[in-house]
Amino acid sequence: MTHLIIGTAGHVDHGKTMLVKALTGVDTDRLKEEKERGISIELGFASLTLPSGLQAGIVDVPGHERFIKNMLAGVGGIDLVLLVIAADEGVMPQTKEHMDIIQLLQIPRGVVVITKVDLVDREWLDLVREEIRDFLKGTTLEDAPMVEVSSITGRGLDELLRAIDLVAQKVKEKPATGHVRLPVDRVFSVTGFGTVVTGTLWSGVLHTGDALEIMPRRIASRARMLQVHGQKVEKARAGQRVAINLTGVEVEAVPRGSVVATPGILTPSYRMDVRLILLESARPLKNRARVRMHLGTAEIMCRVILLDREELVPGDTAPAQLELEEPAVALQGDRFVIRSYSPVRTIGGGKIIDPVAPKHRRMRTEVIEKLLTREKGTPEEILLQQLNSQQNILTAEELARASGLDEQVVIETMQNLAKKNLIRTIFLENQVSYLPEEVYQQWAEKIRSVVQEYHREFPLREGFPREEMRSRFFARMNNKHFQALLQVMEEDNLVKLHAQEIALPEFTPQPERKLEQKIRYLLEIYKEANYQPPAWIEATRQAGLDGPMAQEILQYLLKKGLLVRVADDLYFHAECLDKARQELINYLREKEEITVGETRDLLQTSRKYALPLLEYFDREKTTKRVGDKRVLTKMEKQKIRL
Repeated sequence: MTHLIIGTAGHVDHGKTMLVKALTGVDTDRLKEEKERGISIELGFASLTLPSGLQAGIVDVPGHERFIKNMLAGVGGIDLVLLVIAADEGVMPQTKEHMDIIQLLQIPRGVVVITKVDLVDREWLDLVREEIRDFLKGTTLEDAPMVEVSSITGRGLDELLRAIDLVAQKVKEKPATGHVRLPVDRVFSVTGFGTVVTGTLWSGVLHTGDALEIMPRRIASRARMLQVHGQKVEKARAGQRVAINLTGVEVEAVPRGSVVATPGILTPSYRMDVRLILLESARPLKNRARVRMHLGTAEIMCRVILLDREELVPGDTAPAQLELEEPAVALQGDRFVIRSYSPVRTIGGGKIIDPVAPKHRRMRTEVIEKLLTREKGTPEEILLQQLNSQQNILTAEELARASGLDEQVVIETMQNLAKKNLIRTIFLENQVSYLPEEVYQQWAEKIRSVVQEYHREFPLREGFPREEMRSRFFARMNNKHFQALLQVMEEDNLVKLHAQEIALPEFTPQPERKLEQKIRYLLEIYKEANYQPPAWIEATRQAGLDGPMAQEILQYLLKKGLLVRVADDLYFHAECLDKARQELINYLREKEEITVGETRDLLQTSRKYALPLLEYFDREKTTKRVGDKRVLTKMEKQKIRL
């Protein structure tokens, strides 16, 4: 353990702030009102060096019931709690509520500090210790060390430091890997620097200059400067109290409850699926009850949607969905606390199952089963469910964000699933994406079915337009992913791809026998017409073809290269056009230049056809125009030499 955050908890006026001052020398009551009233209203912060040399940050939280929402803003990121109970009063209402919060947030380590021992005798102190032990039975602090101290005389302070140091060695360090997340618990402005936010870094490593995103408002910013324990640093890591000087952001844009994070990792949501626990001390909770949700440092009003019952009884737990009145951000596994709307008191909490949840229909077995899989399933089960529910191609990063799993765990799990042929791996621009095998087969069947029907309806076309296929049937998928999917299907010989179309591998555009006869007749018309071809509508009328079919045949003949478009509504038989080109080249080899009139005479046609032909050969780089004449291009001359 290299970084530790210690939080205080306990009833008002039980000596939390005095204890912090005795340990650190810092008076965390920084507001004028706090000085005047003798209680903590806002969060206070101090640093402490333990006997082992470990540097810890202390978050001093208010104890008064009116300020418990401020307490909740500070307790979310702590590693170790100091539960402070005054010897002269023992366990009090806010002691119980703070302990409920510690339980709900699953803070596993702590030290029980009995303060003000200078005010009572030994006999009374023994009774208080016994009361505390009974109170803590069955809680995360049941076996926590208990130390008697007096902040006035200094009694027990050294013993307390040793006890904290010993417990700190057992605290699991926050992950320095992964993305940056820092819930904001304070925000203020410093002259000459601008907006500064503070909070506990929940995960990742933050460097000076890093790009950041302030959620849920999606405000882009950057870390101009960092401080840890009042010292300027170039980087901060998970588990540290950090002050961040943000660029380009006003104080009003970053209220407490905001989350400073790596860009793109969090998604604001108005719905979150949760595992909800109702405290035994609470009243029954009805469906759609309005409550206060405390998530990280945020307080959000929301409605509790019970998914499998009409009422949650005290001491019970249930899957639920929280409908938030304003957007919030979280990751799977984050813990939260709920307090009743009025009177305001802690009634329960739980953990996030899906931080960006769709709206569910209540009393549905399949909904509950999906939530249970996401909550308790193996990584394989969770990721397969996520892929199937998304019905899209997803990267490891996207899956990690959606499932709440670590990205490396996602990559390893995907490799195992690929070996079992349960997923398809799709490569795109040096990035790996994934798709369930079952979904892949369903999509392939859908595409083949659509293309097959298209082939029957339009036997002369090369295939179904790619973009139309995507926009009609795969609109949620971006074009790059769709093209990559088609490439995989072509490799599996399920489809054949043309430049803009999708076909079946066994398909070749060809007309039916009766239509083929008409096409041969049509081509013969153009061939016999030589350098004076008829208009398309006249030729199709002669061949007995109607408008829509005539257009189909035209596109077919142009694709096959049997007819060539020379100008608008002017088509030449390919053999005639090749013959005209050769006659023109032969003429220019000898004469070097040719006019429109000379072309007309050479090909025994009219100016109506001679000029479009020359313009076509100009575009094809056979000839080029010089004044009113044409000459061979350099490229064509080189071909002649060769």
